[in-house]
Amino acid sequence: MATAAAAALQQTPITFQSRSPPSAQLHSRPTVKFSLSTGLKLPKLTIKPLLRRNRGGGGASGARMADSAARSYATALADVAKSNNTLEQTSADIEKVEKFFSDPGVLNFFTNPTIGEEKKISIIDEIAKTSSLQPHVINFLNILVDMKRIDLIKEIVKEFEIVYNKFTDTELATVTSVVQLEAQHLSQIAKEVQKLTGAKNVRIKTLIDPSLVAGFTIRYGSSGSKLIDMSVKKQLEEIAAQLEIGDIQLAS
Repeated sequence: MATAAAAALQQTPITFQSRSPPSAQLHSRPTVKFSLSTGLKLPKLTIKPLLRRNRGGGGASGARMADSAARSYATALADVAKSNNTLEQTSADIEKVEKFFSDPGVLNFFTNPTIGEEKKISIIDEIAKTSSLQPHVINFLNILVDMKRIDLIKEIVKEFEIVYNKFTDTELATVTSVVQLEAQHLSQIAKEVQKLTGAKNVRIKTLIDPSLVAGFTIRYGSSGSKLIDMSVKKQLEEIAAQLEIGDIQLAS
């Protein structure tokens, strides 16, 4: 499977061979071809052996298998981007992909086994046109559809972000606020995070959370393990704890 993915990603036009059970021949189903007009020469994609999910069980073991597979795909994509000197642009493309698949309806469409691969690929083509995705990112999404791994897209996005940060010595800081902060404030936050971490670069990711009431929070470190909470919500919780009156309910 990894070999088929590698071959598909490094060539244009792209040729995918549909998956078959391990004991069957790869050519047991018709070959689906997709053509992309690009002069970009893509290096060989190497995907480490992927652990297949145990469809008969779940729990922590199944989650670890999914994480391992997502990590393998994300690392492979990052390696291709680094080799092409398109790591920054690929990171931007992945942000577009993340936003697109954040819609539950979109994710349900692509993970629905009753919808044919051709129809899913046609939607990816539309995404590529409207979002101006790079050829190797388009190829990557096609591979995930062909290998029935598109359900891992959210995990792959997270893993790609981790690999990207390692490649570029970048510290990711997630800033959550009630309203979008101005660029100058985000710049100040980035400088403070850089001082705290010593990272060469700081990348700010913003989220909106009205429940904070006012102020903001900054989460950074490995898997967001460190938190700076400057929100009014936090201050109210501390006051409530000191007064031992439980949660404070604000009048709407």
